[in-house]
Amino acid sequence: MYLTSEAKKQIFREHGGAETATGTTESQVALFTTRINYLTKHLQEKPKDLVTKRSLVNMVGKRKALLEYLKAKDIARYRALIKKLDIRR
Repeated sequence: MYLTSEAKKQIFREHGGAETATGTTESQVALFTTRINYLTKHLQEKPKDLVTKRSLVNMVGKRKALLEYLKAKDIARYRALIKKLDIRR
């Protein structure tokens, strides 16, 4: 698999503060962003893969919902996360 447990732990450590902080909004958004980037590259190589395209759209929607939640809860954390992950919004 493209995303090993060590890679996930690294993402959670960077964005959530600890390896066990898997439920924080920042760590979830970072994980979704990693997956979205991977699927985007996959779809550039195989544009007819409709199942992956549907999964990508669902992930983008989930990430957007999490970002909207974070924006409403704490705008400073939202802006820092957007800048750190280089998400254009």
